[in-house]
Amino acid sequence: MNTSTQRVNGQTRPIDPTGSADRPAANNTRPGKPPAEDGGKKPSAAVRLVALAREGYTFVMSTDGRPYAVAIDGPNLALPLRGRTGLRQRLARLYADTFEGDVASQSALADAMTVLEGIADADDPVPVHLRVGHDDAGILVVDLGTADGRAVTLSAGGWHVVDRSPVLFRRSGAMAPMPTPILVGDGLSKLHALLNMDESTFRQLVAWLVAAWIPKIPHPVLTFKGEQGTGKSKTAQMVVNLIDPSPASKRSQPRDIKAWSAQAFNSWALCLDNISTIPPWLSDTLCKAVTGDGIVDRALYTDDDVVVLSFRRVLAMTTIDAGALAGDLAERLLMLDLQLIDEERRRTEEELDDAFEAVRPSVLGSLCDLLATVLAVLPSIRLATMPRMADFARVLAAVDQVMEWNTLDDYLAASANVAGDALEGDQFGSAVAALVEHAGTWTGTAAQLLEQAQPPGGIRPPNWPKDATRAGGRIKRLAPLLRSVGIAVDDTQRSRDRHRHKLLVLSHAAPASAAEQPELWPDVAPLGESGTPTDQP
Repeated sequence: MNTSTQRVNGQTRPIDPTGSADRPAANNTRPGKPPAEDGGKKPSAAVRLVALAREGYTFVMSTDGRPYAVAIDGPNLALPLRGRTGLRQRLARLYADTFEGDVASQSALADAMTVLEGIADADDPVPVHLRVGHDDAGILVVDLGTADGRAVTLSAGGWHVVDRSPVLFRRSGAMAPMPTPILVGDGLSKLHALLNMDESTFRQLVAWLVAAWIPKIPHPVLTFKGEQGTGKSKTAQMVVNLIDPSPASKRSQPRDIKAWSAQAFNSWALCLDNISTIPPWLSDTLCKAVTGDGIVDRALYTDDDVVVLSFRRVLAMTTIDAGALAGDLAERLLMLDLQLIDEERRRTEEELDDAFEAVRPSVLGSLCDLLATVLAVLPSIRLATMPRMADFARVLAAVDQVMEWNTLDDYLAASANVAGDALEGDQFGSAVAALVEHAGTWTGTAAQLLEQAQPPGGIRPPNWPKDATRAGGRIKRLAPLLRSVGIAVDDTQRSRDRHRHKLLVLSHAAPASAAEQPELWPDVAPLGESGTPTDQP
């Protein structure tokens, strides 16, 4: 019988799977006398379950308020307490193996889980990562998803495969193992040979793949666009399976926010396949997932407790034509056009799968090599101007410096084209642009704009703003797209009469020079630097 002590969750406790340490030795049953007559009491199943759990696991609370168990002697993986692959099922089996002929009841397991949740909540929350994480020193860690818990660490000094992850990872049923990266030949060229895209498009894809393993920055939605027969779905499947392999690498468009949150919580990278139209709620949701989303929902079996799903995700989608894109989503896209595959170059799914599996380890090795080099130069990268996705643009600039490519300029040019296409796809936005083109500068209220902006053919489509309030809100959302075609939107003016109506000023205006720009920020040292401004004594 093991009666040694071990420090678990900050407390020194006896470890005894039989539970005998929980009762006085004097109460042991004597031969020939029933327990009730002897005054002894057998430990409950819940007590023995908790003892078994504390012997083999420590318990932590994640920063989003979820309890997890971590094996003391095992990979650095966070197991949920409940669920099909969680601690509850493992503990039930361990109980049956330890106490032969005895099976823990559902109520005993529920009581034990409640106690273990309380133990997890006793200490400060800790970060629990999914597929990609980083430690306090900024070293990036990629979970290979294998049963032994191996991971890849990446820093400016290079990359290494380690037997135990330095950060805590959780797993989900939507994850699949990743092959161990190796350095054999030019993995990037091997990947390009499988894809039907030109050199400029492929280089932007490589830069996006490198950025996909940097968890602290927003990533644009990688959008594969092309007609039927360009291999959009297969390309997206291979790309997602490079950075976050999954048995379901391509997903259908979610039906509502709840279905989306379940998918996004369980995958680092997601691909929405064959998107024809993007409803407003999904457009907003995708934007939030790029910059960092948080969804608050009622906790299961409670009336007043809540659970928080917080995540930033790497997203991809395939489309022939996504229809009218909202301006904020259009600014968060990396649009890649695929070429039509010639019949003599077309291959079967099985051939592509076999070829991809053969080159995937070397592709991963080349991506790890490139990412480590990018991390070395990234702190020194300074951009003359900051586009909307500024963090991603800095990664592109770092890739360009290392590889002598031109991905940043190509990305900015493509983004301007996407914004122009999105404006053309919005009938109200096109009507406003035509009005400004005719007037030069237009000033008036939202109600006057709604009256003067004419739809094509004079018939208002169903998505036309219904009133002045909706028209004003629509202009605010369209402002980035209008700005991309040289139309400035100013909604800070008021009418001079006693009503003080809010005015919209739409004009063709070149950007003001640096001398004409009002001073927005105090003259201080840049973030992360110290020192006295140059014009200070």
